Amino acid sequence: MLESMTGYGSAESVENGVRTLVELRSVNNRFAEISVKLPRQLLSFELEVREMIRAHFQRGKISAFIQVQLDEEQPIAVSVNASKVKAYKGLLETLQREAQLTTPVTLEHLLRFPEVFDNGTTSLDQIEKLWPVAKKLLQEAIDRLKAMRRREGEELLVDFSVRIAEIEQTLALVATLSAENLEVVRKRLAAKVEAIASKDLAYSRDRLEMELVLAADKLDITEELTRFASHNKFFLEELGNDESGTGRKLNFLLQEQLREANTIASKSQNAEISQKMVRIKEELEKVREQLQNIE
Repeated sequence: MLESMTGYGSAESVENGVRTLVELRSVNNRFAEISVKLPRQLLSFELEVREMIRAHFQRGKISAFIQVQLDEEQPIAVSVNASKVKAYKGLLETLQREAQLTTPVTLEHLLRFPEVFDNGTTSLDQIEKLWPVAKKLLQEAIDRLKAMRRREGEELLVDFSVRIAEIEQTLALVATLSAENLEVVRKRLAAKVEAIASKDLAYSRDRLEMELVLAADKLDITEELTRFASHNKFFLEELGNDESGTGRKLNFLLQEQLREANTIASKSQNAEISQKMVRIKEELEKVREQLQNIE
């Protein structure tokens, strides 16, 4: 089954007061290139994240983003440090007396010292609980990304099949035109041989007939048409291949198809055949563009 290299997959959950989000984006790339962005709590798991992604994708530039944050309904774990409040209040009152100020010490003055608050631990600090959730969501995001890439691959498979079918139909017309063209050329050369033979000139009929055969053979594109048909057959078979590396194999077959198309166009020496081969090469170029997106 064909698989595209572009797609998106995400997964999200709220557990233990923590909202976790995993996003994966994939675009075309010649090789597998993985970039990962993690929160500080999960930085130690970067290698495992990369390995999980690499196990499912052979090609493509894949960006992974994992975010953890406290749920909006989660209470803030902050408390007042009473001893520090009293200590700072005493210092401010001493400063007031020494400076002979009449302004009383207020809450606003105390709030200038963040030490009067203690930040308790939150669910974000419980790494042993964060990673299992993130790992589960990462696998879900991978599955969704892969499913999207396969859906796009199915659409490309249909497009490729239609184009190869059209190429096959055009090649059938080319084969008919080639046979007719070859017969015309043979008759024209045979007429020239007879014209020379009717004159009182020293000539070798065997040599002239040999030249006729060689000239006709140079115009014969039967072998090229046969090889082209074989490449088309293997191309269609490869479209249904579940093995990895399908994109590379299809690219190789495409190069061979283009080679045969160019050879046929140059050998035929027939304007109508050349025009049809131009159309075939245009279709192959469209296939080439789409193949850049196949894993």
